[in-house]
Amino acid sequence: MTEPTARPELPDHLSIDPRSPHHVAAIFEHDIGILFNGKERSDVEEYCVSEGWIKVPAGKTVDRKGNPLMIKLKGQVEAFYK
Repeated sequence: MTEPTARPELPDHLSIDPRSPHHVAAIFEHDIGILFNGKERSDVEEYCVSEGWIKVPAGKTVDRKGNPLMIKLKGQVEAFYK
């Protein structure tokens, strides 16, 4: 039997973007999921549990640097390991 690797605790605020100060690379070595208002979302770019919001891309719209434009949605947020 193999012992599972220790998973770091999920932070309150996390971002996928490596340029963000809220990016933690060790977290992304494991699969994580986000429940937003009771439904699992797979398109979340950034979240904050304590403030109750997620950021998701606004369709195919991009800014002048080619990054997707983000929409902030407010609601109940829960992060978990899959």
